[in-house]
Amino acid sequence: MQLPTDPEIRALHARHAPTPAAFDLVYTHCAIVCRIAEQFLDRRGTGLDRGLVRAGSLLHDIGVYRLFGASGELDHARYIRHGILGHEILAEEGLPDALRRFCSHHTGISSDDVRAQCLPVPIGDYLPETGEELLVSHADAFHSKTDPPVFRTAASYTHSIRRFGAHKTTRFAAMLAAFGEPDFGPLTAAYGHALADRPSRRSFRDG
Repeated sequence: MQLPTDPEIRALHARHAPTPAAFDLVYTHCAIVCRIAEQFLDRRGTGLDRGLVRAGSLLHDIGVYRLFGASGELDHARYIRHGILGHEILAEEGLPDALRRFCSHHTGISSDDVRAQCLPVPIGDYLPETGEELLVSHADAFHSKTDPPVFRTAASYTHSIRRFGAHKTTRFAAMLAAFGEPDFGPLTAAYGHALADRPSRRSFRDG
């Protein structure tokens, strides 16, 4: 499978970003998730495709651009749609399904979630399945595009998803056992984002 290069992915973000501020928010988050995922690969990633993880990390949130309104405000009410919107963008760009799935499946939403929460997405399972998808989804949990953006500890993230059911915390605990928690020191130094000391009040997948 031919993967896009880092410059090609950056250009793709720039092409779809409605404003420089949107580009900075989304692309920086994707780059951070990539660095976290590569930390995990360096520790325990034997057998996973590093190039696919890198491309998937850098592309996973590209659908967020389609949720910015004319005023530049992000549509938080429909934010959960960013995964399927990203899948659509990559399909329009002719990128393979293996990359599109990082957009639509990193959110960790099941068909039961869609029904129970009346989410504005087609009923279906949007769960990571491959090792690479699981790794990117896990890495995404540790950084949030809040205002201002923050890093999140495993404890903070666990607390924030508890209200969505025990199955969410159980699934995250399994991923934590498999891949661990990032070393936040180099990340906070590089990006200047604080380490959150309280859980996010937004969706269980607001990265």
